[in-house]
Amino acid sequence: MEPLYLRLAETPFRVTPLHGYLRTFCEGYLCPPLPDAIDISATPDDIAFERELSARADELLGVPTRVFRDAYLETLAVYRRAAELLPAHGAFLFHGSAVAVDGAAYLFTAKSGTGKSTHARLWREQFGGRAVMINDDKPLIRVTDGGPVVYGTPWNGKHRLGVNASAPLRAVCILTRSASNHIEPITARDAWPMLLQQAYRPRDTARLLDTMRLLDTLTKTAGLYRLGCNMEPEAARVSYAGMNGPDAKNGVSGETI
Repeated sequence: MEPLYLRLAETPFRVTPLHGYLRTFCEGYLCPPLPDAIDISATPDDIAFERELSARADELLGVPTRVFRDAYLETLAVYRRAAELLPAHGAFLFHGSAVAVDGAAYLFTAKSGTGKSTHARLWREQFGGRAVMINDDKPLIRVTDGGPVVYGTPWNGKHRLGVNASAPLRAVCILTRSASNHIEPITARDAWPMLLQQAYRPRDTARLLDTMRLLDTLTKTAGLYRLGCNMEPEAARVSYAGMNGPDAKNGVSGETI
C-alpha cells in the first residue's frame, strides 16, 4: 500500500499500512508527504505483540480473551511506535481525558474505572459550546518553552471523542471517587506517582529519561490538583472553580484552539 503521512503533536510521521483500516482510522490527521517524516510502520510481529498484550490484560482481569482484527491491532502498534519515539521530540503520550474550556485545557486522569470520561462529559454538559473535547483517552502532551500543550490524536477512546486540535494545558487533575465534591491543589511530589503511571513509558532507557524530564517540567508549569467527586453535575462546577480560583496556578500560554 501507499505510505500515509500524518502529523501528531507537530511531529510528522510516515506509515506504510498493512491494512486499509489505518487510513480510515487516522482520517483527519493525514497530511501531504513530508521529507523529514519518521517511519512508524508496524510489522506482523508488532501486531502479534499487541494481541499478546491484550490477552495478558484480559487474563489479569479474569475476563474472556477478546478477539481483535489485525487491522485494529495495527492501529495500536503504530501508536506504540510513535509513543516510543516522541519523547525525543519533546512530546509524550498520556492516559487521560482532555477537555478545553475557553481555549485552556484540563487533563483528568485516574485509575481505570474511576470516571475520567464521565467527568469530562459533565464538563461538556455544563459548559456547552465553551467546551471542546480534545481527546477522551490517549492525548499527546508537548512541552514547549511557553508551557505544556495538549493535542488530539486518532486514538481517542472507544467512543471516538476528540478533535484534531490543541490547547495550552492549564491543569492536571487526579480524580478519586467520593460522596461529596471537593478539590485541592497538590504538590509535584504528591502527583508524581500517578503522572508517571499514566504516562507512556518507553522501553528505551534514553527515551524513558526524556519522558521523565518532560513530566518534571510539566509539574512546574501546570496546576496540579486532586478532586474527590461523585458523578453529579456539581462535580464539574466544583472542579472548574477550584482550578480557576484566585489561588489557582495559571499554566496557560502559547498555542490555543
